[in-house]
This record gives sequence, structure tokens and C-alpha cells, in this order.
Amino acid sequence: MVELDGHRFKLTNLGKVLYPDTGTTKAEVIGYFAEVAPVMVPLLAGRPCTRKRWPDGVRSQPFFQKNTDASTPTWVRQESIEHTSGTNHYPVVDHASTLAWLAQNAALELHVPQWRFDDAGTPRHPDRLVFDLDPGPGVGLAECAEVARRVRDRLWSSGVRLPVVPVTSGSKGLHLYLALDGTLTSQQASEWARAMAEAVEGDLPDLVVSRMTKALRTGKVFIDWSQNNGNKTTIAPYSLRGRETPTAAAPRDWDELDDPELRHLDMHEVLARLRESGGADPMAQLSAEQAPARRSSSGSRTRVSAAAAAAATAEQDKLAAYRAKRSADRTPEPVPAAAALPVGGNDTFVIQEHHATRLHYDVRLERGGVLVSWAVPKNLPTDQGQNRLAVHTEDHPLEYATFSGTIPKGEYGGGRMSIWDSGHYVTDKWRDDEVIVWFDGARTKGRYAFIRTGGDNWLAHLMADQTPPKTGASPAASSPEPARRATRRARTEPDAAALEPPPTGIEPMAASAGSVAALAKDADWRFEGKWDGIRAIARVGPDVFELRSRTGRDITAGYPELAELAELLDGHSVVLDGEIVAYATAAGPSGDGAGRTDFGLLQQRMNLVRPAEVRTMVDAVPVTYLAFDVLYVDGISLLHRGYDTRRQLLQALPLHGDRVRVPEALTGTVQEALDATDELGWEGVVAKRATSVYQPGKRSGSWIKLKHQRTQEVVLVGWKPGNGRRAGTIGSLLLAVPADDGRLRYAGKVGTGFTDAILDDLFRRLDELRTPTSAVVGTVPRAEARGAVWVEPELVGEIVFTEWTHDDHVRAASWRGLRPDKRPQDVRLE
Repeated sequence: MVELDGHRFKLTNLGKVLYPDTGTTKAEVIGYFAEVAPVMVPLLAGRPCTRKRWPDGVRSQPFFQKNTDASTPTWVRQESIEHTSGTNHYPVVDHASTLAWLAQNAALELHVPQWRFDDAGTPRHPDRLVFDLDPGPGVGLAECAEVARRVRDRLWSSGVRLPVVPVTSGSKGLHLYLALDGTLTSQQASEWARAMAEAVEGDLPDLVVSRMTKALRTGKVFIDWSQNNGNKTTIAPYSLRGRETPTAAAPRDWDELDDPELRHLDMHEVLARLRESGGADPMAQLSAEQAPARRSSSGSRTRVSAAAAAAATAEQDKLAAYRAKRSADRTPEPVPAAAALPVGGNDTFVIQEHHATRLHYDVRLERGGVLVSWAVPKNLPTDQGQNRLAVHTEDHPLEYATFSGTIPKGEYGGGRMSIWDSGHYVTDKWRDDEVIVWFDGARTKGRYAFIRTGGDNWLAHLMADQTPPKTGASPAASSPEPARRATRRARTEPDAAALEPPPTGIEPMAASAGSVAALAKDADWRFEGKWDGIRAIARVGPDVFELRSRTGRDITAGYPELAELAELLDGHSVVLDGEIVAYATAAGPSGDGAGRTDFGLLQQRMNLVRPAEVRTMVDAVPVTYLAFDVLYVDGISLLHRGYDTRRQLLQALPLHGDRVRVPEALTGTVQEALDATDELGWEGVVAKRATSVYQPGKRSGSWIKLKHQRTQEVVLVGWKPGNGRRAGTIGSLLLAVPADDGRLRYAGKVGTGFTDAILDDLFRRLDELRTPTSAVVGTVPRAEARGAVWVEPELVGEIVFTEWTHDDHVRAASWRGLRPDKRPQDVRLE
């Protein structure tokens, strides 16, 4: 028992090793948090804390915890947040005792937002802003430091000359913090950070990317401005990281960033720095409590106001990214010098036919002195049943509205460009994620919606409502300032009625068995891992979060941690197809789902109905939702779109969370994909044709599954009583599979692969299904029929086996588990 801040609590298992590579024990972790508490608690105070816990050490599977539970001491401050999926109760680290209690629970990583609760438990506006500099493949901390200096210089040059504190994250990249004065909302802070990130991308186009698309990050540093969203959290300064060694998020001095050997610090180095500095904390200059607002030498305040942010944003060069990609002496395109943007009517548009690497159409709308642009591969749709991909590109100068000509080969966008249509438009709605306009051109007329599905990917949709806009509506509707105000209202006070609920009743599409030889003949295949879990269709939308199994059963209550989907997709109406899995090994440092899934482990989560049992197993066997297809987004069905298009939209959705992932596709040939999954210990490969549409409830040859082991789904038709240690329970299960006419034929037995708990569960289930006669057609071998207990054919299981015998029975079968997501009529011969 220890006492801290007047609170007594117990510390246990102090000798337990949490970092095996360094032998670091829980006692050392608690000691670290106790020593950094004087500088860390002020940074955590008032903020809801999400914890990432490793109770069995960093080599085990961690889990995120947002809610407090029954073991939380009464003296720990708790505050509630209403999410779409329900109410979460978070701990708030206002005292060193709370920090020590979290360490006792192996909460190595503490994640918090940029805002605090007030004394009444109401969220305030953010008091700090963060830029998360995330290095892509091929770059590291040195490049992050270069980008950090450019971010600081860009801030200072825009008039925001105030302290910016760098923090090495302890994982991969750098965080930059600056203080806000509380007049910006989270949405405004995020918008301002995005404008800054885009400006830095324009300064360093070969090193920086500000868009979230993963494919753009190789060799670049991604400036993640979205961490300022009110629903997002960032690793707290001084928090440990759950990596091989106990590294920590460490505030640094700018001089240190000049060191080409810059690296992350471990907890011992962080403590040594604090001791040497007498406990001085670089982050203190951002804290209102520790460093009251003062004016810097340049006269600006040390905490950014809404007015200062607006002024800085206005000074950003909207065409910086455009100029960075072009040189006036190498291309006939207009490349105006940096200057004040011309003022227009926000009512002209142009569609240009662009014969670049691939033919596409560039749709450009005049807005705020530039042409806001989308590349639309197949041009705008001409009927309401079509939805076209539209990729948002950099803003173009207004002079581009009249440009036609040939861009030289080798230059950005090289190829012939001509004007396909032009005219005027009227704005119905203009938000960051949705634009609705009425086109009045020579070839393009009518009301169109551009809907952002994530990142730079949008959908262009011809709307059903084609009522002409009211005369004179254009000037007011297209004014940028009302649009910005509308965006803020929409972000801070979401209107659920603006989105339709996602459709119900979409059944999962099934794959057929196939061969490597057949797939090798055709290059038009894409490869994914075959996940050893249970299929689930997820519906997420306004006041909707639902998971349904392959059979249509509602399984939402059994997997409460997957409510994270609703948080990630807040503001969208989406239907996803995916797999619920449990990991036997860590899911990879990148969180890309590269670990080995374990169906046997997942069995412990199936069919739980009592809330207390579910809560217990959430901690014991956490699950992850691997989303591998998207079927519907914000009012638009994607069922008739090709696989490549759906995959592109899926990757653009905000689906990288703690318990939600989009697994990476497999590259190379089918044999290379199989070799890779075999090495990783995965179940196999699913091959999907690039152009395949989604066929709900159908088994299609355009999806092919290849497994490393011979597995077979089977219908349980009986059991043989056990002997010896299994006396009084099941000795073996009797199996059946469908014959050609759909009736069940006997397929052999399985007597291995069971634990005592599994046998007890099977006995309970099968005992309720006893029947006097066999459900199979044909004969059952006399030795296996003797003493058999027959059951109604209602349960489906899965086995692994070596081969089929000459009489079509499985040889050397081993039990894998029940398949509650399958019905007997779903079973097919593999």
C-alpha cells in the first residue's frame, strides 16, 4: 500500500517485466511516472485520458481503454463524453496519484486531446495546437527536424511569432506544440493547421505531404494536422511508448534538432535531463497556469487567438502548391507570380479534357480567387445511377479557365489539354466535405454533389432533385465567408438529419475455391490476406452502429470495443464489409494488421450474451475489425463500382484506429502473395478481380480463396460418447457436408483439437438437439454408427484435415471451432 496526494492504493506485481529487451519492470515504470509527475500532470490536467495498456508486457497484444471500470478508485476524477455509439467515462489525470495508479495498471501510453474540461465537466475550446510530423518510408527524424524548422519559420513569417515546442514522439516522428488562447474552436484550429500544412507542402513539395493518402508518403514527411480535431488524441508529452525499449515522448530544444544524429530518448535519459535542468520543462512556456500570456519581442502574444489565426491563414499563398509543381519557362500553363488574388464572382467553371498518362477530365470551380479543382477519370456522371470518382487536386489560378495547349512530356501533367465545357454555376452548399452546385454550361447542366469520402477522394453525383435554383441566389450562396461559417456550424453542431441512415439487409459476398494455376494466367487480380475470423457487415451512420454476422444476426453487443467505428466515421453514413479477428501475435508496429490471427482465441468471444462476461473478455481477448470493402458512403451505393474503385475509397476513409484497421493489400504475383502469407502465419489469400462488382449474398468466381491448410466447414449431425478421461462427455463429433442434391452426406468424424471447456460447451449445445435418427442420407460406417447420439443438423463447425479418403471421409481431422456466423445451408465443399 502506498499513499500519494492523500490517497491510499495498492501496487502489485512490481517485479513484473514489462519491457523484456531491457528488463524494465513495472516498479521502474511506476517510478518513472512518479518522477515526471511534476511536469507531466500540468500537461494532462483537465483532459480526458485514453490509455494503451500492456498488462503482460510490450511483447503481448495491447489494448486501448477509454472507459473507466469498476476498479477505478473513487478519488480519480472522471468526466463523460457523449459519442454516437454511447457515453464514455474517462479518467482525468489531475494529480500525481492518478498517474501512479495508471502506471500500476500498465497504461504505458497516455493519449489526450488538445482541449480540457472546465470545472463543470464541459469541454472547452482547445488551449494548444499540435502538428504531428510522421515520416514515411525512406525518411526519419532528421527529415522531420527539417520540416519542423520550416513549420516554425512559416508560422513566424505569417505573424504568429510565438513559442513552438518540438517533442520527439518516442515512436517515429516529431510533434510541434504551440499555445492557443481559447478563442478558436477545435474545427477552426484544425482548419488553420491544415492551411499551414498545405503552405509548408508548397514550400517543400519534394519532402512534405499534407494529405492523408498513404500512397503519397514514401520518401516524405506527412504533416498530420487532423490531430487538432476535437475527437482526436495525441500521445502526451513525457508518456512512455509501448515499443521494444521504454522510449518516451520527450520535449526538446530547437538546438537539438540540428543534430544529424537526432534520436528518440528512453525514460532514463528523460529523467536525467529533468534532474540536470532542475525540473525545467520546455512545455511550460505553453501552459496558461505556468506561463501567463505575455508579449514576445515582436509584440505578438504567446498564445494564438482566432483573429491571429485568421490573419495568418489569409496570408497563405493558395497557389503555392501549384507553383511548386510548375516552372513558367518549361510549360505554357499560366504561372502567375505570388500576389494578391483577383476577386471574382465565385460563379464560373471550366471542364478540361486532359490527355495525360491517362485520359481524365479536370473540373474547376472559381472560389475565393482560385479554381478549386478535381480530376474526374470518366467525367461527370450523366444519370443518377452513376457515381464517379473525383480526386481533389491543388488549386489553379483563375487564368487557367481559358487555358488549352500541350504540356511538355516530362513536366507535371504532361499531355494535351483542351476545354471540354465552360459556363457559370450557382452554389447551393459549400463545405469542406460537401459541395453542391448547379451547372449551366453548354454541355453540362443540372445539380451535382461532390462528396468527400476521405483524404483527397470525393464522389461526383448527379442529384435526384433537379429543381433550378432561385434567381439571384448565387451571390449570397457563393460567398466564401458564409460558407466558412456554415462549415463551422456543421462541424461543431452536426445535423444528423443531413445524412440518410445507411441501408439495411446487405448480405456479404462469398468467394469460391480456386487454384494458383488458374489465377496465374490472368494479371487482372488483386490480393488480400485471408483472415481467420468471423465476417461482419458494419453499418455506421446518424444514431446507427450495427454489426451483423454472415447469417444476419446482430452481434453488436458482443464486441463493444468496435464502437470505435462510430467515432472514426462520425459525420458519415457508411456500410463496410470486414472480418472480426483476435490476434495471437502483435499486429505489427505500423498497425497494419500484419500479426497472426487466431480463430481458437476468437472462439472465447463468440456467443457471449451477458454484459458482465462481455466486459471481462474485452480485456482478456480484445478483437479488431479489419475492413476490406466499402459498400455505401453518404447516400451513394458502391455495389456496382469495381473493386479497385471501392478499395481506393476504402483507403481514403478515416479507418485507422485502435481496434479498426484497413489491412494492406498484397503485392506481386499470386505465388508471391501466398508465400508472404505463409511466412506471416496467415490462413491464406483471397484474390479479387480488379473490376469485380459487389454481389450481395452471392458466391462469385470473381473472388477466389486459396488456403495454406485444407479446411472444411461441416454440419454436426451427432457425437460418439467418450471413454477414459472423456467418459460422460463427447469422444468425437460426427460430421456431414452437402451432397450435389443439397442433402447431407456423412463426411467422417473428428476427435482432436478440443479443450475441456470446448467439450463442455459442445455437450451442452448438442444435448439440446438430440434426435432418434440420423439426418444424413446414405450409410454411416457400422463402427461409427454404433452407440452414436444423433442431433438435429443446426450447428456448423470447421475442421482442418489432411485429405479426403476414397469413400469421401476426412482423414486426420482436427477441430477448429464452431462457426456461429454460418448456417448449414451455407456450407460448401472446399
